Amino acid sequence: MTLEPRRGYQGTNLVDILDRILDKGLVVAGDVRISLANVELLTIRIRLLVCSIDKAEQIGLNWWRYDRSLVTQEETDTTIARLEQRILELEQQLAIRSSAAAEPPVPPSSSPRPRRR
Repeated sequence: MTLEPRRGYQGTNLVDILDRILDKGLVVAGDVRISLANVELLTIRIRLLVCSIDKAEQIGLNWWRYDRSLVTQEETDTTIARLEQRILELEQQLAIRSSAAAEPPVPPSSSPRPRRR
């Protein structure tokens, strides 16, 4: 007989919990309302999303890529120049397509017409 306590429950450690939260994500939402005599004075809405960067990008959250306080000015300037170049290319393609659509189509000449005398 041993004096060691028996463990029937195998607990999860903090690393496993954080791994699961960052993989799946965790959303915490809440509202704080301060009222006086049934008159609402202040409402604070709190929304918190905890997940990995990969998961955030999968669901379309990537605001940190364009936040001026988080991105260096050089990266921002490069991104702006790239976007302006792309806009110019798209405008040129649109102009070519609209000018081609505005020209009347030339009928195909299958056989020459006989000349009148």
